[in-house]
Amino acid sequence: MKTYQIVGIGNAVVDVISQCDDNFLEIMGIEKGIMQLIERERGEVLYAGMENRVQTPGGSVANTIAGAGALGLDAAFIGRVHDDALGHFYADAMNEDGVDFVNPPVAGGELPTSRSMIFVSPDGERSMNTYLGISSELGSEDVSKDVAGKAQIMFLEGYLFDKDKGKSAFMEAARDCREGGGKPGIAISDPFCVERHRADFLSLIENDLEFVIGNEAEIKSLFETDDLDAALAKTAAICPLVVCTRSGDGVTVLHDGNRIDVPVEKITPVDATGAGDQFAAGFLYGLATGRDMETCARIGCICAGEVIRHIGPRPEANVLDLIREAGLL
Repeated sequence: MKTYQIVGIGNAVVDVISQCDDNFLEIMGIEKGIMQLIERERGEVLYAGMENRVQTPGGSVANTIAGAGALGLDAAFIGRVHDDALGHFYADAMNEDGVDFVNPPVAGGELPTSRSMIFVSPDGERSMNTYLGISSELGSEDVSKDVAGKAQIMFLEGYLFDKDKGKSAFMEAARDCREGGGKPGIAISDPFCVERHRADFLSLIENDLEFVIGNEAEIKSLFETDDLDAALAKTAAICPLVVCTRSGDGVTVLHDGNRIDVPVEKITPVDATGAGDQFAAGFLYGLATGRDMETCARIGCICAGEVIRHIGPRPEANVLDLIREAGLL
Protein backbone atom coordinates (compact mmCIF):
# COMPACT_ATOMS: atom_id res chain seq x y z
CA MET A 1 0.00 0.00 0.00
CA LYS A 2 1.24 3.48 -0.87
CA THR A 3 2.73 5.66 1.84
CA TYR A 4 1.36 9.21 1.73
CA GLN A 5 3.07 12.30 3.09
CA ILE A 6 -0.33 13.70 4.05
CA VAL A 7 -3.82 12.22 4.34
CA GLY A 8 -6.94 14.20 5.18
CA ILE A 9 -10.27 12.98 6.52
CA GLY A 10 -13.26 15.28 6.22
CA ASN A 11 -16.51 16.25 4.60
CA ALA A 12 -16.46 15.83 0.82
CA VAL A 13 -18.52 18.88 -0.11
CA VAL A 14 -19.11 20.46 -3.50
CA ASP A 15 -18.79 24.21 -2.97
CA VAL A 16 -21.15 26.43 -4.93
CA ILE A 17 -19.90 30.02 -4.66
CA SER A 18 -21.69 33.25 -5.52
CA GLN A 19 -21.10 36.93 -4.77
CA CYS A 20 -23.81 38.97 -3.05
CA ASP A 21 -24.36 42.08 -0.97
CA ASP A 22 -25.29 42.34 2.71
CA ASN A 23 -28.89 43.16 1.81
CA PHE A 24 -29.23 39.79 0.08
CA LEU A 25 -27.93 38.02 3.20
CA GLU A 26 -30.51 39.80 5.33
CA ILE A 27 -33.40 39.05 2.97
CA MET A 28 -32.45 35.37 2.79
CA GLY A 29 -31.92 35.09 6.54
CA ILE A 30 -28.25 34.11 6.18
CA GLU A 31 -25.99 34.78 9.17
CA LYS A 32 -22.86 36.44 7.90
CA GLY A 33 -19.38 34.99 8.27
CA ILE A 34 -20.08 31.54 9.69
CA MET A 35 -20.89 28.03 8.53
CA GLN A 36 -24.48 26.95 9.13
CA LEU A 37 -25.78 23.42 8.66
CA ILE A 38 -29.02 23.40 6.67
CA GLU A 39 -31.59 20.88 5.52
CA ARG A 40 -32.10 19.77 1.94
CA GLU A 41 -35.11 22.03 1.24
CA ARG A 42 -33.31 25.12 2.55
CA GLY A 43 -30.37 24.23 0.33
CA GLU A 44 -32.57 24.13 -2.75
CA VAL A 45 -33.99 27.60 -1.96
CA LEU A 46 -30.54 29.13 -1.48
CA TYR A 47 -29.16 27.44 -4.59
CA ALA A 48 -31.99 28.91 -6.66
CA GLY A 49 -31.13 32.38 -5.37
CA MET A 50 -27.47 32.24 -6.43
CA GLU A 51 -26.19 34.13 -9.47
CA ASN A 52 -23.05 33.37 -11.52
CA ARG A 53 -22.32 30.21 -9.58
CA VAL A 54 -18.79 28.78 -9.42
CA GLN A 55 -18.70 25.06 -8.62
CA THR A 56 -15.62 23.41 -7.10
CA PRO A 57 -14.76 20.42 -4.90
CA GLY A 58 -14.55 21.66 -1.34
CA GLY A 59 -14.67 20.84 2.32
CA SER A 60 -12.23 22.43 4.74
CA VAL A 61 -9.66 19.65 5.07
CA ALA A 62 -10.15 18.61 1.43
CA ASN A 63 -9.09 22.14 0.44
CA THR A 64 -6.02 21.81 2.64
CA ILE A 65 -5.08 18.46 1.12
CA ALA A 66 -5.57 19.82 -2.41
CA GLY A 67 -3.29 22.74 -1.53
CA ALA A 68 -0.67 20.41 -0.08
CA GLY A 69 -0.87 18.26 -3.20
CA ALA A 70 -0.39 21.34 -5.38
CA LEU A 71 2.80 22.06 -3.45
CA GLY A 72 4.09 18.60 -4.36
CA LEU A 73 3.24 16.36 -1.42
CA ASP A 74 2.00 12.82 -2.03
CA ALA A 75 -1.55 13.39 -0.81
CA ALA A 76 -4.78 11.46 -0.29
CA PHE A 77 -8.24 12.38 0.92
CA ILE A 78 -10.76 10.17 2.68
CA GLY A 79 -14.36 11.28 2.24
CA ARG A 80 -17.80 9.94 1.38
CA VAL A 81 -19.70 10.89 -1.78
CA HIS A 82 -22.79 9.41 -3.40
CA ASP A 83 -22.83 7.64 -6.76
CA ASP A 84 -24.46 10.67 -8.40
CA ALA A 85 -23.34 13.44 -10.75
CA LEU A 86 -21.94 15.66 -8.00
CA GLY A 87 -20.22 12.70 -6.37
CA HIS A 88 -18.40 11.76 -9.56
CA PHE A 89 -17.58 15.43 -10.20
CA TYR A 90 -16.02 15.62 -6.75
CA ALA A 91 -13.97 12.40 -6.97
CA ASP A 92 -12.76 13.17 -10.49
CA ALA A 93 -11.83 16.75 -9.62
CA MET A 94 -9.78 15.65 -6.58
CA ASN A 95 -7.92 13.07 -8.64
CA GLU A 96 -7.30 15.62 -11.39
CA ASP A 97 -5.84 17.96 -8.76
CA GLY A 98 -3.27 15.30 -7.90
CA VAL A 99 -4.95 14.05 -4.72
CA ASP A 100 -5.90 10.38 -4.46
CA PHE A 101 -9.60 10.18 -3.57
CA VAL A 102 -9.32 6.76 -2.00
CA ASN A 103 -12.99 5.86 -1.52
CA PRO A 104 -15.22 5.14 -4.56
CA PRO A 105 -18.67 6.84 -4.72
CA VAL A 106 -21.26 4.96 -2.65
CA ALA A 107 -24.17 3.40 -4.54
CA GLY A 108 -27.61 2.98 -2.95
CA GLY A 109 -29.27 4.95 -0.18
CA GLU A 110 -31.13 8.24 -0.39
CA LEU A 111 -28.58 10.78 0.80
CA PRO A 112 -27.00 12.74 -2.07
CA THR A 113 -23.49 14.15 -2.27
CA SER A 114 -22.95 17.07 0.10
CA ARG A 115 -22.98 20.65 -1.11
CA SER A 116 -22.34 24.06 0.44
CA MET A 117 -23.80 27.32 -0.82
CA ILE A 118 -21.19 30.02 -0.12
CA PHE A 119 -22.13 33.68 -0.40
CA VAL A 120 -19.20 36.09 -0.65
CA SER A 121 -19.98 39.66 0.44
CA PRO A 122 -18.07 42.78 -0.73
CA ASP A 123 -15.74 42.72 2.31
CA GLY A 124 -14.58 39.20 1.40
CA GLU A 125 -16.45 37.47 4.22
CA ARG A 126 -17.98 34.14 3.30
CA SER A 127 -21.27 32.89 4.66
CA MET A 128 -21.48 29.13 4.28
CA ASN A 129 -24.72 27.17 4.21
CA THR A 130 -23.96 23.47 4.13
CA TYR A 131 -26.20 20.51 3.47
CA LEU A 132 -24.09 17.60 4.65
CA GLY A 133 -25.88 14.79 2.85
CA ILE A 134 -23.91 11.57 2.63
CA SER A 135 -20.58 12.95 3.87
CA SER A 136 -21.98 13.15 7.40
CA GLU A 137 -22.30 9.36 7.38
CA LEU A 138 -18.54 8.81 7.13
CA GLY A 139 -17.50 6.11 9.57
CA SER A 140 -14.77 3.64 10.43
CA GLU A 141 -15.62 1.47 7.42
CA ASP A 142 -14.56 4.35 5.15
CA VAL A 143 -11.11 4.70 6.72
CA SER A 144 -8.66 2.07 5.55
CA LYS A 145 -6.09 1.13 8.17
CA ASP A 146 -3.63 0.64 5.31
CA VAL A 147 -4.01 4.32 4.41
CA ALA A 148 -4.19 5.79 7.93
CA GLY A 149 -1.42 3.58 9.27
CA LYS A 150 1.00 4.65 6.54
CA ALA A 151 0.29 8.39 6.60
CA GLN A 152 3.19 10.59 7.65
CA ILE A 153 0.73 13.37 8.56
CA MET A 154 -2.99 12.83 9.20
CA PHE A 155 -5.24 15.90 9.20
CA LEU A 156 -8.73 15.58 10.67
CA GLU A 157 -11.71 17.91 10.17
CA GLY A 158 -13.53 18.97 13.33
CA TYR A 159 -16.87 19.30 11.53
CA LEU A 160 -17.15 15.50 11.33
CA PHE A 161 -17.55 15.35 15.10
CA ASP A 162 -21.23 16.11 14.57
CA LYS A 163 -21.87 12.37 14.21
CA ASP A 164 -20.72 9.60 16.57
CA LYS A 165 -19.59 7.58 13.54
CA GLY A 166 -17.26 10.39 12.57
CA LYS A 167 -15.82 10.63 16.08
CA SER A 168 -15.10 6.92 16.14
CA ALA A 169 -13.48 7.05 12.70
CA PHE A 170 -11.25 9.91 13.84
CA MET A 171 -10.07 8.21 16.99
CA GLU A 172 -9.27 4.99 15.16
CA ALA A 173 -7.50 6.81 12.32
CA ALA A 174 -5.44 8.93 14.72
CA ARG A 175 -4.32 5.86 16.66
CA ASP A 176 -3.51 3.93 13.47
CA CYS A 177 -1.47 6.90 12.25
CA ARG A 178 0.50 7.19 15.50
CA GLU A 179 1.12 3.46 15.64
CA GLY A 180 2.58 3.73 12.14
CA GLY A 181 4.91 6.52 13.23
CA GLY A 182 2.89 9.38 11.74
CA LYS A 183 1.65 12.67 13.18
CA PRO A 184 -2.15 13.08 13.46
CA GLY A 185 -3.67 16.50 14.03
CA ILE A 186 -6.92 18.39 13.71
CA ALA A 187 -8.44 21.49 12.16
CA ILE A 188 -10.73 22.80 14.89
CA SER A 189 -13.05 24.05 12.10
CA ASP A 190 -15.47 26.42 13.85
CA PRO A 191 -16.06 27.85 17.37
CA PHE A 192 -19.67 26.62 17.25
CA CYS A 193 -18.35 23.16 16.43
CA VAL A 194 -16.12 23.36 19.52
CA GLU A 195 -19.09 24.34 21.68
CA ARG A 196 -20.98 21.26 20.53
CA HIS A 197 -18.09 18.88 21.19
CA ARG A 198 -15.74 20.53 23.67
CA ALA A 199 -15.13 17.51 25.91
CA ASP A 200 -14.51 15.20 22.95
CA PHE A 201 -12.21 17.70 21.28
CA LEU A 202 -10.10 18.16 24.39
CA SER A 203 -9.90 14.42 25.04
CA LEU A 204 -8.82 13.71 21.45
CA ILE A 205 -6.26 16.54 21.47
CA GLU A 206 -4.73 15.43 24.76
CA ASN A 207 -4.66 11.69 24.15
CA ASP A 208 -4.38 11.09 20.42
CA LEU A 209 -3.07 14.12 18.51
CA GLU A 210 0.31 15.71 17.80
CA PHE A 211 -0.89 19.11 16.55
CA VAL A 212 -3.85 21.50 16.48
CA ILE A 213 -4.56 24.26 13.96
CA GLY A 214 -7.26 26.84 14.59
CA ASN A 215 -8.06 30.53 14.49
CA GLU A 216 -8.24 32.84 17.48
CA ALA A 217 -11.96 32.32 18.12
CA GLU A 218 -11.62 28.53 17.87
CA ILE A 219 -8.65 28.33 20.24
CA LYS A 220 -10.39 30.55 22.81
CA SER A 221 -13.55 28.44 22.52
CA LEU A 222 -11.67 25.31 23.57
CA PHE A 223 -11.36 26.66 27.10
CA GLU A 224 -14.28 29.11 27.15
CA THR A 225 -12.13 32.20 27.65
CA ASP A 226 -11.66 35.58 25.97
CA ASP A 227 -7.97 35.55 26.92
CA LEU A 228 -6.11 34.21 23.89
CA ASP A 229 -2.77 33.84 25.68
CA ALA A 230 -4.40 31.79 28.41
CA ALA A 231 -6.18 29.59 25.87
CA LEU A 232 -2.95 29.06 23.94
CA ALA A 233 -1.08 28.11 27.10
CA LYS A 234 -3.76 25.63 28.13
CA THR A 235 -3.84 24.07 24.67
CA ALA A 236 -0.05 23.84 24.55
CA ALA A 237 -0.12 22.06 27.91
CA ILE A 238 -2.00 19.13 26.34
CA CYS A 239 -0.65 19.16 22.77
CA PRO A 240 2.96 19.37 21.48
CA LEU A 241 2.20 21.78 18.61
CA VAL A 242 -0.45 24.51 18.58
CA VAL A 243 -0.91 26.84 15.60
CA CYS A 244 -3.23 29.85 15.86
CA THR A 245 -4.09 32.11 12.93
CA ARG A 246 -5.16 35.65 13.83
CA SER A 247 -6.21 37.15 10.48
CA GLY A 248 -4.34 40.41 9.92
CA ASP A 249 -2.51 40.07 13.25
CA GLY A 250 -0.40 37.16 12.07
CA VAL A 251 0.19 33.64 13.30
CA THR A 252 1.25 32.26 16.67
CA VAL A 253 2.97 28.89 16.98
CA LEU A 254 3.64 27.13 20.31
CA HIS A 255 6.00 24.17 20.04
CA ASP A 256 8.02 22.40 22.72
CA GLY A 257 7.72 25.32 25.11
CA ASN A 258 8.67 27.97 22.55
CA ARG A 259 6.40 30.67 21.13
CA ILE A 260 6.86 32.13 17.65
CA ASP A 261 4.83 35.07 16.31
CA VAL A 262 4.87 35.57 12.54
CA PRO A 263 3.42 38.76 11.01
CA VAL A 264 1.38 38.82 7.79
CA GLU A 265 0.97 41.27 4.97
CA LYS A 266 -2.36 43.05 5.44
CA ILE A 267 -4.46 43.13 2.28
CA THR A 268 -8.19 43.49 1.56
CA PRO A 269 -9.42 40.03 0.58
CA VAL A 270 -11.38 39.43 -2.59
CA ASP A 271 -12.73 36.24 -1.01
CA ALA A 272 -11.67 34.88 2.37
CA THR A 273 -12.98 31.40 1.50
CA GLY A 274 -10.24 28.87 2.08
CA ALA A 275 -7.73 31.21 3.73
CA GLY A 276 -7.39 29.06 6.83
CA ASP A 277 -7.43 25.89 4.75
CA GLN A 278 -4.58 27.05 2.53
CA PHE A 279 -2.60 28.35 5.49
CA ALA A 280 -2.82 24.81 6.89
CA ALA A 281 -1.71 23.40 3.51
CA GLY A 282 1.41 25.55 3.54
CA PHE A 283 2.18 24.94 7.19
CA LEU A 284 1.80 21.18 6.84
CA TYR A 285 3.89 21.20 3.66
CA GLY A 286 6.65 22.80 5.69
CA LEU A 287 6.18 20.27 8.48
CA ALA A 288 6.26 17.33 6.04
CA THR A 289 9.45 18.58 4.42
CA GLY A 290 11.33 19.21 7.66
CA ARG A 291 11.20 23.00 7.90
CA ASP A 292 11.44 24.86 11.22
CA MET A 293 8.26 26.23 12.78
CA GLU A 294 8.78 29.84 11.68
CA THR A 295 9.35 28.79 8.08
CA CYS A 296 6.26 26.54 8.21
CA ALA A 297 4.17 29.49 9.38
CA ARG A 298 5.61 31.84 6.74
CA ILE A 299 4.88 29.32 3.99
CA GLY A 300 1.34 29.02 5.34
CA CYS A 301 0.89 32.79 5.21
CA ILE A 302 2.01 32.90 1.58
CA CYS A 303 -0.52 30.19 0.68
CA ALA A 304 -3.31 32.03 2.52
CA GLY A 305 -2.30 35.33 0.90
CA GLU A 306 -2.57 33.82 -2.55
CA VAL A 307 -6.04 32.35 -2.09
CA ILE A 308 -7.68 35.48 -0.67
CA ARG A 309 -6.74 37.44 -3.80
CA HIS A 310 -9.32 35.63 -5.94
CA ILE A 311 -12.70 33.90 -5.79
CA GLY A 312 -12.56 30.28 -4.69
CA PRO A 313 -10.92 28.22 -1.91
CA ARG A 314 -8.00 26.70 -3.80
CA PRO A 315 -4.82 28.24 -5.24
CA GLU A 316 -4.76 29.55 -8.80
CA ALA A 317 -1.14 30.72 -8.99
CA ASN A 318 1.93 28.49 -8.75
CA VAL A 319 2.37 28.84 -4.99
CA LEU A 320 5.72 27.05 -5.02
CA ASP A 321 7.06 29.91 -7.15
CA LEU A 322 5.77 32.42 -4.59
CA ILE A 323 7.46 30.48 -1.79
CA ARG A 324 10.74 30.40 -3.73
CA GLU A 325 10.53 34.14 -4.37
CA ALA A 326 10.23 34.65 -0.62
CA GLY A 327 13.44 32.65 -0.13
CA LEU A 328 11.76 29.87 1.84
CA LEU A 329 12.77 26.94 -0.40
